[in-house]
Amino acid sequence: MQKQTLVQLFLPLRDNEGVPYPRQLFDELRAELTDVHGGVTAYLHAPAAGAWEDDDGAVQRDQVVLVEVMADHLDHAWWARYRGELEQRFGQEEILVRAFPVERV
Repeated sequence: MQKQTLVQLFLPLRDNEGVPYPRQLFDELRAELTDVHGGVTAYLHAPAAGAWEDDDGAVQRDQVVLVEVMADHLDHAWWARYRGELEQRFGQEEILVRAFPVERV
């Protein structure tokens, strides 16, 4: 069995004013991740409802899409840099990126 890491990115569908991001932004991201990691899965047509409590205690809500990459090696520095780039592109304080060890069966 081959051990890999599943990296998940949670990306907002709309900016902070509620305007949808252009499809091209997601297409570019998929192309970049495919070039670097050899493949990507993006769940663009099934947005998830996200909710979190901000620093003032107010509940914030948004719709997010999930993008997944299977990586042979988890390069923390690369992913931290990429997350920072995505936060700038999407105009977000934070983009959630998480990683899990997985086994392909």
